[in-house]
Amino acid sequence: METRPSGPNEKQRTAFISGARLSGWVERFAASHGAVQEEPDDGGTLLRAADGARALLRAPWPVDGRPGKGSSTVERLASLASQERRLGIILVRRGGYAVGVVSGGKVSASKSGSRYVQSRSAAGGSSQQRFARRRENQANALTEAVAGYAAAVFSGHSIEYLVLGGDAALAAAVLEEKALKEYASQTRLAFLAVGDPNATVLRKAAADACAVRIEVRDPP
Repeated sequence: METRPSGPNEKQRTAFISGARLSGWVERFAASHGAVQEEPDDGGTLLRAADGARALLRAPWPVDGRPGKGSSTVERLASLASQERRLGIILVRRGGYAVGVVSGGKVSASKSGSRYVQSRSAAGGSSQQRFARRRENQANALTEAVAGYAAAVFSGHSIEYLVLGGDAALAAAVLEEKALKEYASQTRLAFLAVGDPNATVLRKAAADACAVRIEVRDPP
């Protein structure tokens, strides 16, 4: 769960809750903060509690003609998040990468590894220029390699959506590589902030990508 400042006296935290656990989470939120009112907000569902707490619930993926079932907004959202959708995940940072095919919050095929890209240098002049060229070459080699790994892992799977995570610039560069040309136009789901990718980080990212993203703002 991520926590960060949201206002002078307000904190925002982000939670990822599976469809199966969503109703229970909402019940606990109401029990802690008082009666809850629902209203649509910015593509999600906003819950306003009696004490001023707010929770913005966002589905992990679009409805795309397959709406969730239920008599309430929360039930339909939980049902939607519980559907099986096949995702292609690409996580990359300067220190490594992890790519995988995900469905139901579980990884069914994957590859991960380390690949070093140097940090920026504070040196000046020709040394800085040489360093910058070396760093650019390392980054290009990383994105090309990760794109190839992702294409191989995705092959044979009907990928419906893409999920990028880690370093936003590197992840975007990976998707621009020729090896992933057939996936470049597919819908991208919410970006995931992750640490240096590895198999463990990939498993957590897989669960989060298939969960309801909840942004909670506690009362001042």
